[in-house]
Amino acid sequence: MSDAYVVGDPDGLSPLLVELRDAVARELHAQTAMRAERIELADLPEVSYQVTVQVERAMRAWRPTR
Repeated sequence: MSDAYVVGDPDGLSPLLVELRDAVARELHAQTAMRAERIELADLPEVSYQVTVQVERAMRAWRPTR
């Protein structure tokens, strides 16, 4: 059983995974907005890089709450 169930997170994700999910979603939203709501196959390396940068930032900034 993960800690997410212990703290009552309804989607079953740990707090870190929630933060990472949100970082990915924010970056994908930004990328689709910049690209007229469409990500072309040729753009995937750049989009993937930008998502990775945001995940790294989220992991550096994340501190568990207790």
